[in-house]
Amino acid sequence: MGSVQELRPKGPDTEKITINVGYVDLGHIDLLVQEGFYGNRTDFIRTAIRNQVERHAEATRQSAARKSLDIGMRHYGRDELEAVRRAGRSLDIRVLGLAVIAPDVTPELARATIASITVLGALQASAAVKAALADRMR
Repeated sequence: MGSVQELRPKGPDTEKITINVGYVDLGHIDLLVQEGFYGNRTDFIRTAIRNQVERHAEATRQSAARKSLDIGMRHYGRDELEAVRRAGRSLDIRVLGLAVIAPDVTPELARATIASITVLGALQASAAVKAALADRMR
């Protein structure tokens, strides 16, 4: 019998949030799910969010450009940060989406190379790196 091979490792691509919804709104959502418009409440909420993001896409693009934000996922690895340190520079990280500081980045390296960090979305980094950069997060 053959084995199942994962073609692409599944990484975290979502962040869980909690919202409070009024009973009447929740009833409308449940009715739409019951009538087959959406598979479940989550499908409805994701669709509503995407529609609003699309509706304001041009304003978002302009604001992101004005604020010099990288859009999407931005990964900062040890090699990149070591090169920044060797060059005597520092980074001002600005990301709209997901910023990832690799697990092999030490708190000392992060403090030596990251002057500021602004993330609209989510930051993935070790607890020690987050603590080391706490005073530089906006």
